[in-house]
Amino acid sequence: MDIELRHLRAFSCVARHRSFSRAAEELLITQPALSRTIAQLENRLSVLLLDRSSRHVELTETGARFLDHAERVLAALDDALAVVQHRGALRLGFSWLLPDPWAQRTVSRFEADTGASVSLSRTDDPVQALRQRTVDIALVRGDAEVPAGMRTVRLYDEPRVAVCSRESDLTRFTHLEWADVPHWALVVNTVSGTTGPGSWPDGRRPAQVFETANYDEWLETVAAGRGIGIVPEVAERRTHHPALRFIPLTNAPPSPVRLVHLPDAQRTLIRRFLDAALRSASE
Repeated sequence: MDIELRHLRAFSCVARHRSFSRAAEELLITQPALSRTIAQLENRLSVLLLDRSSRHVELTETGARFLDHAERVLAALDDALAVVQHRGALRLGFSWLLPDPWAQRTVSRFEADTGASVSLSRTDDPVQALRQRTVDIALVRGDAEVPAGMRTVRLYDEPRVAVCSRESDLTRFTHLEWADVPHWALVVNTVSGTTGPGSWPDGRRPAQVFETANYDEWLETVAAGRGIGIVPEVAERRTHHPALRFIPLTNAPPSPVRLVHLPDAQRTLIRRFLDAALRSASE
């Protein structure tokens, strides 16, 4: 029976998303090509794996049983490949400033426990990198929703701090109340930022917003005096910019730090990394 890995990966992805369109987007192929791949698998098995008669794609009873076995096969293959590729390697994606000392403790603990290595990958959009499988696990800040089918583990919360240009009137204040932030022009990172207009209810949102696409653009836009920014306080410890001033922020909701991964990728290494990450987060 001529079943290929591409058949199993395609089926697993469609089953996870319950959608051909979202699965095609993740696999970076066209929807017709994905449909043909699933049809080939069903024809070669002589069974119906997916029920396409309802509004949403659903697994048949046989498909549900087959999925469990298919995902174990894919996970075992990923683990086998990891063993021979530099004794195992896990790619961690992040957009800016890995949390400290959590990151250093987690990487050291994981590498000591497993003999595998962690490769750090800085990318503007870690979730997109995860979808494209250029990273294995992504560190995400804030409470924005992640795509369906991805799994999320919350590590801890980071306090927030305000930041402004050294020429800003805000430097005259000893602190800034969260409720008063919307009175100022706000600079937001639309891709990986933790604070945006949606952080406040309707009717209380900032009247003026400047959008940027990554941390460096956000930083320089604030430094240029276009508006103020709100960021986890790790930025105050790690960012040294002569044109910026950090201002304590009171009564602000904390910013969650999460790890996001796909359920069918490098299961053993990801599980071990999550174990190390949660232990480090609790210290």
